[in-house]
Amino acid sequence: MKEKCNDCDGAGYTSVSKEKCPECKGSGKPRSVNLMSLSEKDMNSLLKGSAECEKCCGSGEIEVKEDCLSCKGAGYFYKCEMCGKPIDEPLDGKEVCRNCGEIHIVHQLDDSCDIAELEVGKLYHAKVNNVVDFGAFVNMNSNVRGLVHSSNIKDKLEVGDHIIVELNELRQDGKMDLIPKTVKEFRTVEVEKDIPIRKSSELKDLVGRLVKVEGEVIQVKQTGGPTIFIISDEEGLISAAAFEKAGERAYPEIDTDMIVKVTGDVNQRADRLQVEVRSMKHLTGEREKSVKARIDAALDKKAEPSETEFLVESEIMENLRPAMKNVARVIKKAVIRSRPILLRHHADADGMTAAVAIEKAILPMIQEINGADSEHYFYKRAPSKAPFYEMMDVTKDISFALEDSERHGQKLPLIVMVDNGSTDEDVPAMKYVELYGMDMVVVDHHHPHESVDKYLKAHVNPAHVGGDFGVTAGMLSAEVARMINPDVTDKIKHLPAVSAVGDRSEAPEAERYINLVSGYYPLEKLKKMALALDFEAYWLKFSSGKQIIDDILNLSGSSRHSKLVSLLCEQANEMIDEQLEACLPNVKSTELPNGAIMNVLDVENYAHKFTFPAPGKTSGEVHDRLCRKFEGKPVITIGYGPDFAVIRSRGVKMNIPQMVRELHDELVGAGVNGGGHLVVGSIKFVEGMRKEVLSRLAEKVGAVEVEEV
Repeated sequence: MKEKCNDCDGAGYTSVSKEKCPECKGSGKPRSVNLMSLSEKDMNSLLKGSAECEKCCGSGEIEVKEDCLSCKGAGYFYKCEMCGKPIDEPLDGKEVCRNCGEIHIVHQLDDSCDIAELEVGKLYHAKVNNVVDFGAFVNMNSNVRGLVHSSNIKDKLEVGDHIIVELNELRQDGKMDLIPKTVKEFRTVEVEKDIPIRKSSELKDLVGRLVKVEGEVIQVKQTGGPTIFIISDEEGLISAAAFEKAGERAYPEIDTDMIVKVTGDVNQRADRLQVEVRSMKHLTGEREKSVKARIDAALDKKAEPSETEFLVESEIMENLRPAMKNVARVIKKAVIRSRPILLRHHADADGMTAAVAIEKAILPMIQEINGADSEHYFYKRAPSKAPFYEMMDVTKDISFALEDSERHGQKLPLIVMVDNGSTDEDVPAMKYVELYGMDMVVVDHHHPHESVDKYLKAHVNPAHVGGDFGVTAGMLSAEVARMINPDVTDKIKHLPAVSAVGDRSEAPEAERYINLVSGYYPLEKLKKMALALDFEAYWLKFSSGKQIIDDILNLSGSSRHSKLVSLLCEQANEMIDEQLEACLPNVKSTELPNGAIMNVLDVENYAHKFTFPAPGKTSGEVHDRLCRKFEGKPVITIGYGPDFAVIRSRGVKMNIPQMVRELHDELVGAGVNGGGHLVVGSIKFVEGMRKEVLSRLAEKVGAVEVEEV
């Protein structure tokens, strides 16, 4: 391999010093002039006094040069094709060193090569494709085919035989004379088409040309015809089609997350560019690291969150800004890299508004990057009935993710959890997610447990900066969504207000978000939207109900919005009134030693089952009525069933997660677990220990400090 000398940059010499020009004695002017030999131009220069000394070109100095020691004045040197060491000159016409000279070099043509890469006198690997009377046709790659004449064949050749041939002659018409060679010791050197690496953004100007690209495989799709590889480089996505046989996987050794080099022809397919693959290789070692680092650096820059101002003033959110930007960065990078997003949320008004805010931010980006129908492959939103990531939910998520990965060749998804994911009850599911190599981020306002952070890529929770559940998940997620995609601001800016009303937030931020949109969404309308969401969430169960939720939140541009919200609220209020008519007469109220009024209701026996409102919502509605009844007093409401209790409170300084931990330790065999916010939450236990659990819970509630209401 002939290469330019780096030490002298191909000049063949190095400059040692400068000295006075011996011809003009340093003047830069010619010492004598032959007027008869001067051209008209030179005569004009002489008359103007601008003639120059020919030896120093008018500088008055000349360089003192020495032959470059590295290349010995040649300006170039040879490298051994086998070991890469520098050599003085080819050995017997072969660019190898003496140590390697005894080992033959046999070249393997990459599928990107054509006859332009062939050199007479070199050895090549070939495969017998057809045997005829006058010789054997051999393939040196998928593009180069030659004939071994029968006069040169000594041993019988059969179709499929792998042989080594020497290129004896290459004629102008492309025909070649190949001679079989028997080589005992050899080393294979791969030959590739020497063309520059191109970026995805350049391909539109290279239609019909052969290109070489490098990037990370993010998806492998097997069609009824070719195998489609979606490759990401630092500037975008490249669709590469490789064909083996109809419906047969091409390059089965190539899978997602691999760094590859692809050579192929750029073609226009409908409205998209596609590289028709000639060659695809998995890069390893330093080259792999270099390409991956280059791509990661570019994508990190693209994924940087927008510098947005919050819609309202909030010291808590300002303190949370770094964590919020981190969540936004992880989500945005996953979208840019065409990694599927699984958005999990609690099935209530707060969880829905939180999830929908992020949904509206990322869907346009997903479609822009992956195509109009990509939402079905790269995004899924799923509600969770429990206020934590249940094993039933995570099992379904992992199962579906693995099936999609197998069916569509996708990466495993990034799980985005909103209005859920901060408690120790989430940890078993998080361990399951970690085992399968999936990443997870959380935006939540439930009281956090320190154990969850080691399973998360990023975590936003107001409790981390001294805040509480009053800053809702809907508020936080809307601001994260604006960091991801500021263009959605006008579309989603009412969602935090719906969230605040739905979660009964009394934080200063709640009032500010409500006032922000009061011109178009008065408080009463916000309350109706929140109730409609809760009502619809009950009937949707595990379905996202995307179009219906968009209509309720006035995000679809449909004229149905007002009529739908009114209809759902009418039905919800009728069912709530019917439920309360049955429940309220069966509530037992007691004044505790601390002055709080404790109300208990057996929702298993004194409430309608399997209908709206569910036990948690029923307990909340009962609590609201009793707060009005006992105006000015601290109120605690407990709705219980065979193996659970739902707690609602006003004016008491409870810490429900702490109570749950204490009950778990104190009542051996009760299986107590649960959690939620500090003053709103739920508890689960084994049915046989209900009496003991509820009695001990009442004791703890009676001992808490109360506030002035």
